Amino acid sequence: MATPNITHGFRALTHGPRERLSPLRVDVALAVGVTAVAVWGCYSESNPSRQALRAIAGHTVTPAPVWAYLLVAGAGLGLVWRRRRPRAVLVASLAGVLAFNALGYVGNAALVIPPIALYAVALTVPVRQSVALGAVTLLTLGTITVVSPFNSFGGSDTALCALVVVAVLGGIASANRRDYLAALRARSELVARTQEEEIRRTVDAERLRIARELHDVVAHTMSTINVQAGVASYVTSDLPPTAAEALRAIKTASKDGLRELRAILAVLRQADDPESNQPQPGLARLDTLVAGVSAAGLPTRVVSTGHPRPLAPAVDLAAYRIVQESLTNAIRHAGPATAVVRISYHRSDVRLCITDTGRGSSAVSPSAGHGLIGMRERAAAAGGSLSAGPAGNGGFEVNVLLPLEPGS
Repeated sequence: MATPNITHGFRALTHGPRERLSPLRVDVALAVGVTAVAVWGCYSESNPSRQALRAIAGHTVTPAPVWAYLLVAGAGLGLVWRRRRPRAVLVASLAGVLAFNALGYVGNAALVIPPIALYAVALTVPVRQSVALGAVTLLTLGTITVVSPFNSFGGSDTALCALVVVAVLGGIASANRRDYLAALRARSELVARTQEEEIRRTVDAERLRIARELHDVVAHTMSTINVQAGVASYVTSDLPPTAAEALRAIKTASKDGLRELRAILAVLRQADDPESNQPQPGLARLDTLVAGVSAAGLPTRVVSTGHPRPLAPAVDLAAYRIVQESLTNAIRHAGPATAVVRISYHRSDVRLCITDTGRGSSAVSPSAGHGLIGMRERAAAAGGSLSAGPAGNGGFEVNVLLPLEPGS
Protein backbone atom coordinates (compact mmCIF):
# COMPACT_ATOMS: atom_id res chain seq x y z
CA MET A 1 0.00 0.00 0.00
CA ALA A 2 1.04 3.55 -0.61
CA THR A 3 0.34 4.98 2.82
CA PRO A 4 2.89 2.92 4.77
CA ASN A 5 5.62 3.71 2.14
CA ILE A 6 4.97 7.44 2.52
CA THR A 7 5.13 7.10 6.30
CA HIS A 8 8.47 5.23 6.14
CA GLY A 9 9.86 7.88 3.82
CA PHE A 10 8.84 10.63 6.24
CA ARG A 11 10.48 8.78 9.13
CA ALA A 12 13.71 8.48 7.18
CA LEU A 13 13.56 12.20 6.36
CA THR A 14 13.02 13.33 9.95
CA HIS A 15 15.19 10.80 11.74
CA GLY A 16 18.10 11.07 9.32
CA PRO A 17 20.46 8.32 8.16
CA ARG A 18 21.18 5.44 10.47
CA GLU A 19 24.92 6.01 10.05
CA ARG A 20 24.73 9.33 11.91
CA LEU A 21 27.12 9.62 14.86
CA SER A 22 25.64 8.91 18.27
CA PRO A 23 24.84 11.96 20.47
CA LEU A 24 27.47 10.92 23.02
CA ARG A 25 30.22 10.88 20.40
CA VAL A 26 29.14 14.29 19.16
CA ASP A 27 29.16 15.69 22.70
CA VAL A 28 32.59 14.21 23.45
CA ALA A 29 34.05 15.64 20.24
CA LEU A 30 32.48 19.04 20.95
CA ALA A 31 33.69 19.12 24.56
CA VAL A 32 37.25 18.12 23.65
CA GLY A 33 37.41 20.64 20.81
CA VAL A 34 36.00 23.56 22.83
CA THR A 35 38.22 22.71 25.83
CA ALA A 36 41.35 22.59 23.68
CA VAL A 37 40.55 25.94 22.07
CA ALA A 38 39.63 27.59 25.40
CA VAL A 39 42.69 26.30 27.28
CA TRP A 40 45.05 27.24 24.47
CA GLY A 41 43.43 30.67 24.19
CA CYS A 42 43.73 31.31 27.94
CA TYR A 43 47.36 30.13 27.89
CA SER A 44 48.16 32.45 24.98
CA GLU A 45 46.51 35.39 26.75
CA SER A 46 48.36 34.69 30.02
CA ASN A 47 51.71 34.16 28.26
CA PRO A 48 51.90 36.75 25.46
CA SER A 49 54.76 36.25 23.03
CA ARG A 50 55.55 39.95 22.72
CA GLN A 51 56.65 42.26 25.51
CA ALA A 52 54.16 44.92 24.44
CA LEU A 53 51.26 42.60 25.25
CA ARG A 54 52.43 41.85 28.79
CA ALA A 55 50.62 44.98 30.06
CA ILE A 56 46.91 45.46 29.36
CA ALA A 57 45.02 48.58 30.51
CA GLY A 58 47.95 49.47 32.75
CA HIS A 59 48.02 46.07 34.47
CA THR A 60 50.72 43.45 34.10
CA VAL A 61 49.60 40.09 32.78
CA THR A 62 50.42 37.32 35.25
CA PRO A 63 51.04 33.86 33.77
CA ALA A 64 48.57 31.34 35.16
CA PRO A 65 49.86 28.16 36.83
CA VAL A 66 49.06 24.80 35.37
CA TRP A 67 46.44 23.95 38.00
CA ALA A 68 44.46 27.12 37.11
CA TYR A 69 43.88 25.82 33.60
CA LEU A 70 42.11 22.85 35.16
CA LEU A 71 39.25 25.24 35.96
CA VAL A 72 38.86 26.07 32.28
CA ALA A 73 39.32 22.42 31.29
CA GLY A 74 36.63 21.33 33.77
CA ALA A 75 34.23 23.96 32.45
CA GLY A 76 34.82 22.78 28.86
CA LEU A 77 34.81 19.03 29.44
CA GLY A 78 31.54 19.34 31.33
CA LEU A 79 29.87 19.85 27.94
CA VAL A 80 29.95 16.05 27.56
CA TRP A 81 26.89 15.93 29.85
CA ARG A 82 25.10 18.90 28.26
CA ARG A 83 22.16 16.73 27.05
CA ARG A 84 21.66 14.77 30.29
CA ARG A 85 22.38 17.53 32.84
CA PRO A 86 22.10 20.83 30.95
CA ARG A 87 21.49 23.05 34.02
CA ALA A 88 24.35 21.49 35.98
CA VAL A 89 26.68 21.88 33.01
CA LEU A 90 25.73 25.57 32.70
CA VAL A 91 26.40 26.18 36.39
CA ALA A 92 29.74 24.31 36.21
CA SER A 93 30.86 26.26 33.13
CA LEU A 94 29.99 29.61 34.72
CA ALA A 95 31.72 28.62 37.96
CA GLY A 96 34.92 27.49 36.23
CA VAL A 97 35.19 30.59 34.04
CA LEU A 98 34.31 32.90 36.93
CA ALA A 99 36.89 31.26 39.23
CA PHE A 100 39.68 31.49 36.61
CA ASN A 101 39.06 35.19 36.03
CA ALA A 102 38.55 35.91 39.75
CA LEU A 103 42.09 34.65 40.42
CA GLY A 104 43.38 37.54 38.32
CA TYR A 105 44.28 35.72 35.13
CA VAL A 106 43.29 36.69 31.62
CA GLY A 107 40.60 34.24 30.45
CA ASN A 108 38.56 35.88 27.71
CA ALA A 109 38.84 32.78 25.52
CA ALA A 110 36.97 30.74 28.16
CA LEU A 111 33.92 33.01 27.95
CA VAL A 112 32.67 31.06 24.89
CA ILE A 113 31.99 27.94 27.01
CA PRO A 114 28.89 29.14 28.98
CA PRO A 115 26.91 30.19 25.83
CA ILE A 116 27.35 26.66 24.43
CA ALA A 117 26.00 25.19 27.67
CA LEU A 118 23.21 27.79 27.61
CA TYR A 119 22.14 26.58 24.16
CA ALA A 120 21.74 23.04 25.52
CA VAL A 121 19.62 24.40 28.39
CA ALA A 122 17.35 26.35 26.01
CA LEU A 123 16.69 23.10 24.13
CA THR A 124 15.18 21.39 27.17
CA VAL A 125 13.44 24.02 29.33
CA PRO A 126 10.42 26.27 28.68
CA VAL A 127 10.91 29.63 26.99
CA ARG A 128 10.60 31.68 30.18
CA GLN A 129 13.26 29.63 31.93
CA SER A 130 15.50 29.91 28.89
CA VAL A 131 15.22 33.69 28.90
CA ALA A 132 15.77 33.85 32.67
CA LEU A 133 18.86 31.63 32.56
CA GLY A 134 20.13 33.62 29.58
CA ALA A 135 19.84 36.80 31.61
CA VAL A 136 21.72 35.17 34.52
CA THR A 137 24.44 33.99 32.15
CA LEU A 138 24.75 37.40 30.54
CA LEU A 139 24.90 39.07 33.96
CA THR A 140 27.62 36.68 35.14
CA LEU A 141 29.75 37.07 32.03
CA GLY A 142 29.20 40.83 32.10
CA THR A 143 30.35 40.94 35.70
CA ILE A 144 33.53 39.11 34.73
CA THR A 145 34.32 41.57 31.97
CA VAL A 146 33.55 44.60 34.11
CA VAL A 147 35.43 43.48 37.22
CA SER A 148 38.48 42.15 35.38
CA PRO A 149 41.24 44.79 35.27
CA PHE A 150 42.30 43.55 31.84
CA ASN A 151 38.99 44.29 30.12
CA SER A 152 37.43 47.48 28.89
CA PHE A 153 34.03 47.87 27.30
CA GLY A 154 34.21 47.52 23.55
CA GLY A 155 33.30 45.45 20.53
CA SER A 156 34.24 42.16 22.18
CA ASP A 157 31.70 42.73 24.93
CA THR A 158 28.99 43.47 22.37
CA ALA A 159 29.88 40.25 20.57
CA LEU A 160 29.64 38.36 23.87
CA CYS A 161 26.13 39.75 24.47
CA ALA A 162 25.15 38.78 20.94
CA LEU A 163 26.56 35.29 21.50
CA VAL A 164 24.38 34.79 24.59
CA VAL A 165 21.28 36.07 22.80
CA VAL A 166 21.95 33.80 19.83
CA ALA A 167 22.40 30.82 22.17
CA VAL A 168 19.01 31.44 23.82
CA LEU A 169 17.11 32.15 20.60
CA GLY A 170 18.82 29.30 18.75
CA GLY A 171 17.98 26.84 21.52
CA ILE A 172 14.34 27.95 21.59
CA ALA A 173 14.05 27.71 17.81
CA SER A 174 15.66 24.25 17.73
CA ALA A 175 13.36 23.03 20.52
CA ASN A 176 10.31 24.29 18.63
CA ARG A 177 11.45 22.58 15.43
CA ARG A 178 12.13 19.34 17.30
CA ASP A 179 8.67 19.43 18.91
CA TYR A 180 7.08 20.19 15.54
CA LEU A 181 8.83 17.25 13.86
CA ALA A 182 7.90 14.96 16.76
CA ALA A 183 4.25 16.01 16.46
CA LEU A 184 4.40 15.51 12.70
CA ARG A 185 5.88 12.02 13.12
CA ALA A 186 3.23 11.13 15.70
CA ARG A 187 0.48 12.42 13.41
CA SER A 188 1.77 10.49 10.40
CA GLU A 189 2.05 7.30 12.47
CA LEU A 190 -1.47 7.85 13.80
CA VAL A 191 -2.80 8.32 10.25
CA ALA A 192 -1.01 5.16 9.12
CA ARG A 193 -2.37 3.15 12.08
CA THR A 194 -5.87 4.54 11.51
CA GLN A 195 -5.79 3.59 7.83
CA GLU A 196 -4.50 0.10 8.63
CA GLU A 197 -7.20 -0.39 11.25
CA GLU A 198 -9.85 0.90 8.85
CA ILE A 199 -8.69 -1.53 6.17
CA ARG A 200 -8.71 -4.38 8.68
CA ARG A 201 -12.22 -3.47 9.86
CA THR A 202 -13.46 -3.24 6.27
CA VAL A 203 -11.95 -6.58 5.31
CA ASP A 204 -13.24 -8.25 8.48
CA ALA A 205 -16.71 -6.83 7.91
CA GLU A 206 -16.68 -8.06 4.32
CA ARG A 207 -15.55 -11.51 5.42
CA LEU A 208 -18.32 -11.67 7.99
CA ARG A 209 -20.83 -10.59 5.38
CA ILE A 210 -19.58 -13.27 2.98
CA ALA A 211 -19.71 -15.88 5.74
CA ARG A 212 -23.28 -14.92 6.67
CA GLU A 213 -24.41 -15.14 3.06
CA LEU A 214 -22.64 -18.47 2.56
CA HIS A 215 -24.31 -19.67 5.74
CA ASP A 216 -27.69 -18.77 4.28
CA VAL A 217 -26.87 -20.51 0.98
CA VAL A 218 -25.56 -23.70 2.62
CA ALA A 219 -28.38 -23.75 5.16
CA HIS A 220 -30.97 -23.45 2.40
CA THR A 221 -29.32 -26.28 0.42
CA MET A 222 -29.07 -28.60 3.42
CA SER A 223 -32.67 -27.86 4.39
CA THR A 224 -33.75 -28.85 0.88
CA ILE A 225 -31.74 -32.09 1.10
CA ASN A 226 -33.28 -32.88 4.47
CA VAL A 227 -36.83 -32.26 3.30
CA GLN A 228 -36.41 -34.16 0.04
CA ALA A 229 -34.81 -37.13 1.80
CA GLY A 230 -37.70 -37.22 4.27
CA VAL A 231 -40.30 -37.05 1.50
CA ALA A 232 -38.57 -39.77 -0.51
CA SER A 233 -38.37 -42.02 2.53
CA TYR A 234 -42.06 -41.44 3.31
CA VAL A 235 -43.62 -41.91 -0.15
CA THR A 236 -41.55 -44.91 -1.26
CA SER A 237 -42.32 -47.60 1.28
CA ASP A 238 -41.34 -50.43 -1.08
CA LEU A 239 -37.72 -49.40 -1.37
CA PRO A 240 -35.05 -52.00 -0.72
CA PRO A 241 -33.81 -51.92 2.88
CA THR A 242 -30.42 -50.59 1.82
CA ALA A 243 -31.92 -47.65 -0.10
CA ALA A 244 -34.34 -46.86 2.73
CA GLU A 245 -31.48 -46.92 5.22
CA ALA A 246 -29.45 -44.61 2.96
CA LEU A 247 -32.32 -42.12 2.80
CA ARG A 248 -32.72 -42.18 6.58
CA ALA A 249 -28.96 -41.66 6.94
CA ILE A 250 -29.11 -38.69 4.53
CA LYS A 251 -32.01 -37.17 6.44
CA THR A 252 -30.29 -37.65 9.80
CA ALA A 253 -26.91 -36.38 8.60
CA SER A 254 -28.40 -33.32 6.90
CA LYS A 255 -30.49 -32.52 9.98
CA ASP A 256 -27.49 -32.84 12.31
CA GLY A 257 -25.26 -30.92 9.92
CA LEU A 258 -27.83 -28.15 9.58
CA ARG A 259 -28.16 -27.86 13.34
CA GLU A 260 -24.37 -27.72 13.82
CA LEU A 261 -23.97 -25.25 10.95
CA ARG A 262 -26.52 -22.90 12.47
CA ALA A 263 -24.94 -23.22 15.91
CA ILE A 264 -21.45 -22.43 14.61
CA LEU A 265 -22.24 -19.71 12.09
CA ALA A 266 -25.16 -18.00 13.81
CA VAL A 267 -22.66 -15.85 15.70
CA LEU A 268 -21.75 -14.24 12.40
CA ARG A 269 -25.21 -12.74 12.12
CA GLN A 270 -25.37 -9.50 14.05
CA ALA A 271 -28.26 -8.83 16.34
CA ASP A 272 -29.56 -6.03 14.14
CA ASP A 273 -29.40 -8.12 10.92
CA PRO A 274 -32.96 -9.06 10.02
CA GLU A 275 -33.58 -12.66 9.09
CA SER A 276 -34.53 -12.77 5.45
CA ASN A 277 -36.70 -15.31 3.74
CA GLN A 278 -35.95 -13.80 0.35
CA PRO A 279 -33.85 -15.85 -2.06
CA GLN A 280 -30.19 -14.90 -2.26
CA PRO A 281 -29.40 -12.56 -5.19
CA GLY A 282 -27.70 -13.94 -8.28
CA LEU A 283 -27.06 -13.09 -11.90
CA ALA A 284 -30.77 -13.69 -12.60
CA ARG A 285 -31.44 -10.40 -10.77
CA LEU A 286 -28.76 -8.51 -12.69
CA ASP A 287 -31.31 -6.60 -14.81
CA THR A 288 -32.85 -5.07 -11.70
CA LEU A 289 -29.41 -4.06 -10.44
CA VAL A 290 -28.45 -2.51 -13.78
CA ALA A 291 -31.71 -0.57 -13.93
CA GLY A 292 -31.01 0.94 -10.50
CA VAL A 293 -27.43 1.81 -11.43
CA SER A 294 -28.53 3.47 -14.66
CA ALA A 295 -31.12 5.48 -12.77
CA ALA A 296 -28.36 6.59 -10.37
CA GLY A 297 -26.41 8.24 -13.21
CA LEU A 298 -24.25 5.45 -14.64
CA PRO A 299 -25.78 4.16 -17.89
CA THR A 300 -24.96 0.44 -17.90
CA ARG A 301 -25.58 -2.39 -20.32
CA VAL A 302 -25.11 -6.14 -20.01
CA VAL A 303 -23.51 -8.25 -22.73
CA SER A 304 -23.77 -12.03 -22.35
CA THR A 305 -21.95 -14.57 -24.52
CA GLY A 306 -21.97 -18.34 -24.46
CA HIS A 307 -24.70 -20.65 -23.26
CA PRO A 308 -26.00 -19.54 -19.83
CA ARG A 309 -25.43 -22.28 -17.28
CA PRO A 310 -26.83 -22.67 -13.80
CA LEU A 311 -24.28 -21.66 -11.19
CA ALA A 312 -23.82 -23.03 -7.71
CA PRO A 313 -25.56 -20.75 -5.16
CA ALA A 314 -22.27 -19.56 -3.62
CA VAL A 315 -20.79 -18.77 -7.05
CA ASP A 316 -23.98 -17.06 -8.24
CA LEU A 317 -24.03 -14.91 -5.10
CA ALA A 318 -20.33 -14.01 -5.44
CA ALA A 319 -20.79 -13.02 -9.10
CA TYR A 320 -23.74 -10.79 -8.27
CA ARG A 321 -21.98 -9.11 -5.34
CA ILE A 322 -18.82 -8.46 -7.37
CA VAL A 323 -20.81 -6.83 -10.17
CA GLN A 324 -22.76 -4.82 -7.59
CA GLU A 325 -19.58 -3.59 -5.84
CA SER A 326 -17.86 -2.77 -9.17
CA LEU A 327 -20.78 -0.67 -10.38
CA THR A 328 -21.09 1.01 -6.99
CA ASN A 329 -17.41 2.01 -7.11
CA ALA A 330 -17.92 3.32 -10.64
CA ILE A 331 -20.84 5.48 -9.49
CA ARG A 332 -18.79 6.90 -6.64
CA HIS A 333 -15.45 7.48 -8.30
CA ALA A 334 -15.64 7.32 -12.11
CA GLY A 335 -17.43 10.64 -12.61
CA PRO A 336 -19.60 11.09 -15.72
CA ALA A 337 -19.24 7.73 -17.45
CA THR A 338 -20.91 4.64 -18.83
CA ALA A 339 -20.36 1.00 -17.86
CA VAL A 340 -20.55 -2.42 -19.50
CA VAL A 341 -20.96 -5.78 -17.77
CA ARG A 342 -19.78 -8.68 -19.93
CA ILE A 343 -20.65 -12.24 -18.91
CA SER A 344 -18.95 -15.12 -20.71
CA TYR A 345 -20.10 -18.68 -20.01
CA HIS A 346 -17.57 -21.43 -20.66
CA ARG A 347 -17.57 -25.16 -20.16
CA SER A 348 -16.23 -25.11 -16.60
CA ASP A 349 -16.30 -21.47 -15.56
CA VAL A 350 -17.96 -18.10 -15.99
CA ARG A 351 -16.02 -14.91 -16.63
CA LEU A 352 -17.08 -11.39 -15.79
CA CYS A 353 -15.63 -8.14 -17.10
CA ILE A 354 -16.96 -4.87 -15.68
CA THR A 355 -15.59 -1.75 -17.38
CA ASP A 356 -16.37 1.95 -17.18
CA THR A 357 -15.29 4.99 -19.18
CA GLY A 358 -14.50 7.16 -16.15
CA ARG A 359 -11.31 8.60 -14.70
CA GLY A 360 -9.49 5.27 -14.49
CA SER A 361 -6.78 4.78 -11.85
CA SER A 362 -7.15 8.38 -10.63
CA ALA A 363 -10.63 7.47 -9.44
CA VAL A 364 -9.40 4.83 -7.03
CA SER A 365 -9.71 6.12 -3.46
CA PRO A 366 -9.04 4.35 -0.13
CA SER A 367 -12.65 3.25 0.06
CA ALA A 368 -12.48 1.86 -3.47
CA GLY A 369 -9.34 -0.02 -2.43
CA HIS A 370 -11.29 -1.58 0.41
CA GLY A 371 -13.99 -2.60 -2.07
CA LEU A 372 -11.41 -4.31 -4.27
CA ILE A 373 -10.14 -6.24 -1.26
CA GLY A 374 -13.68 -7.38 -0.49
CA MET A 375 -14.28 -8.45 -4.09
CA ARG A 376 -11.06 -10.47 -4.12
CA GLU A 377 -12.19 -12.14 -0.88
CA ARG A 378 -15.49 -13.08 -2.50
CA ALA A 379 -13.85 -14.44 -5.63
CA ALA A 380 -11.36 -16.46 -3.58
CA ALA A 381 -14.13 -17.81 -1.32
CA ALA A 382 -15.90 -19.13 -4.43
CA GLY A 383 -12.69 -20.72 -5.76
CA GLY A 384 -12.01 -18.05 -8.38
CA SER A 385 -9.78 -15.04 -8.92
CA LEU A 386 -10.14 -11.31 -9.57
CA SER A 387 -7.91 -8.64 -11.11
CA ALA A 388 -8.57 -4.93 -11.44
CA GLY A 389 -6.81 -1.95 -12.97
CA PRO A 390 -6.96 0.81 -15.58
CA ALA A 391 -8.76 -0.12 -18.79
CA GLY A 392 -7.45 0.49 -22.27
CA ASN A 393 -9.97 3.28 -22.89
CA GLY A 394 -8.83 5.24 -19.85
CA GLY A 395 -11.51 3.91 -17.53
CA PHE A 396 -11.35 1.11 -14.96
CA GLU A 397 -11.77 -2.62 -15.48
CA VAL A 398 -12.53 -5.54 -13.19
CA ASN A 399 -11.97 -9.10 -14.50
CA VAL A 400 -13.33 -12.11 -12.62
CA LEU A 401 -12.95 -15.82 -13.19
CA LEU A 402 -15.35 -18.06 -11.25
CA PRO A 403 -15.81 -21.83 -11.49
CA LEU A 404 -19.31 -23.22 -12.09
CA GLU A 405 -18.94 -25.11 -8.81
CA PRO A 406 -17.05 -23.78 -5.76
CA GLY A 407 -13.56 -25.25 -5.50
CA SER A 408 -13.71 -26.92 -8.92
